Amino acid sequence: MNAVLIYSGGLDSTTLLHEYRNSIKLAVSFDYGSRHNAREIACARENCLKLGVEHLVIPLEFIGKYFSSSLLQGQGEIPEGEYAAENMHSTVVPFRNGIMLAVAAGLAESRGLDAVMIANHSGDHAIYPDCTPRFIDAFDRAAREGTYNGVRVISPYCNITKRDIALRGQALGVNWSMTYSCYKGEDKHCGLCGTCLERKAALEGFDPTPYSH
Repeated sequence: MNAVLIYSGGLDSTTLLHEYRNSIKLAVSFDYGSRHNAREIACARENCLKLGVEHLVIPLEFIGKYFSSSLLQGQGEIPEGEYAAENMHSTVVPFRNGIMLAVAAGLAESRGLDAVMIANHSGDHAIYPDCTPRFIDAFDRAAREGTYNGVRVISPYCNITKRDIALRGQALGVNWSMTYSCYKGEDKHCGLCGTCLERKAALEGFDPTPYSH
């Protein structure tokens, strides 16, 4: 397998980068106007440089301009509380993974690569419809049918938990301080938003992250 990785710079995709570093020929980050894009992309760039993986940043300004989500700059407040709570639905960026997978599949075909890798996990399923196994399977079929070289969509973490991913990353020697998660996008992780609470639980026992709360 020779793959493009959709790489945010967060905990999950950084673990995937380390675990499949020999198969990943290109990592691509998307700058779509989220509050935490800049800090995530800085981490992504640093990890790719460390591992010798080519890194691209592709701008998707139209998402921030035309889509509705509290995750995007200038659009409401980031809710606090558990990740699966109803109020976290405001953080959904409509069809974000579908858009990114489509771009990455085209990029893979252009580069002569045969797969796109994405680091969604089971904890995403309750809130994000474009993270579910059904969606990934459907997009895998679409990518195979829509590319001359039959690009596959590979999601190794789709049915495991974020804690499982963190344990893999810890065994692989991932430097967690070179990952970023907080939806608020501040210098320090807030410790209160859903993704910060999820990060704390996943990294319990080996978490170097300084939180505001």
